[in-house]
Amino acid sequence: MPPSSLAEIIAEMEAQYDPAWAEPWDAVGLVCGDPALPVRKVLFAVDPVAVVVDEALEWGADLVVTHHPLYLRGTTTVAASTFKGRVIHRLIRNDVALYTAHTNADVASPGVSDALARAVGLSPDLRPLQPSADDPRRGLGRIGTLPSPMALREFAARAASGLPPTSLKVAGDPERTVETVAVSGGAGDSLLGAARAAGVDVFLTADLRHHPASEFMEAGGGPALVDASHWATEWPWLAEAAERLTSAMAAKGITVEARISDVVTDVWTTTDLD
Repeated sequence: MPPSSLAEIIAEMEAQYDPAWAEPWDAVGLVCGDPALPVRKVLFAVDPVAVVVDEALEWGADLVVTHHPLYLRGTTTVAASTFKGRVIHRLIRNDVALYTAHTNADVASPGVSDALARAVGLSPDLRPLQPSADDPRRGLGRIGTLPSPMALREFAARAASGLPPTSLKVAGDPERTVETVAVSGGAGDSLLGAARAAGVDVFLTADLRHHPASEFMEAGGGPALVDASHWATEWPWLAEAAERLTSAMAAKGITVEARISDVVTDVWTTTDLD
């Protein structure tokens, strides 16, 4: 059987992560690539940056699937004098396609936060933290439970061991007992209110800003907070997305090889200066 075409891969990705689920401001879908070209190897990564392109070319990937868009706010140029332009030029020159699943993957079920919940050891019985208006089975964030109650410091250690190396920040009494946990991959400021309303014991997310987090804790009566790096909270989704794609294509009799990029593309590269 001939290899899958890029168009077939896109159709399968969009069956699982419908572009219609993306936020209006988002930019998801095919960024570059000929839909008619064959795809044998797919590299999954969080960010469409130069080191990821290096990995794709070295491995011989035909397609790079990233969570974050390359051009989130649009552009008037793809000139190679810009770093984003260089990414596009290198991909096109080597017949490597680029595809993005962003906020549509965030709200999918399973999606980004399901993978994060599993990575930090929550039960498989999960529900959305902020359900989608058109389908309450989907939505932002997930709520789950730990196998048994534990101290907040123990949960933070559990989260640190389940995620790629990352610097965790914790707000709350380290000895506080926690059992019900809300998680959200990526920036979670907008879900602080939902976490409070849900009555969870702890909310794990990324990119919590000082003032919203400070005001949240000062108000009292809410969950403890665990703040991880943006990249680390979204990276667990890559393996899940890759497995879902390869399994779906295998069911059609098509073999697609997938690889998960473990190159750390988080902007914060040093957490210990000792």
